[in-house]
Amino acid sequence: MTQQALADAVNVSRQTIVAIEKNKYSPSLEVAFKIADVFGTSLDNVFTYREPDV
Repeated sequence: MTQQALADAVNVSRQTIVAIEKNKYSPSLEVAFKIADVFGTSLDNVFTYREPDV
């Protein structure tokens, strides 16, 4: 799946998907759940929380 196709499926920009992939942006819960739904999996299979580096 392309970044653009995923962006279209969850109604965000391709740049938002790029930022999420590069850990530069954390999506809203709504977008995170939509992304998991697109891939037919649970949220915790797509995203994990990591403490920010201090």
